Amino acid sequence: MTWLVAGLLILAALSGLLVVITRDPRRQVYALAGNGLVLGLLFLALEAPDVALSEIAVGTAVTPFLFLVALAAIATDRVGR
Repeated sequence: MTWLVAGLLILAALSGLLVVITRDPRRQVYALAGNGLVLGLLFLALEAPDVALSEIAVGTAVTPFLFLVALAAIATDRVGR
């Protein structure tokens, strides 16, 4: 195991922990996007570029965007009542 893979594994564990311990939903979404980016880099270091591209596209961009849209819809609904 190289130092790059070991470092990315530690970063993946820390970013996953950050997602879990963060209490504010908006910050959780940003931490989730960061976790997706770290996992994508880890897959790239493990020589799985197709999985890395999928993780970066879905885990870093699409899923956090959908969560932010849902949070905005919830906030708009609460204001409207």
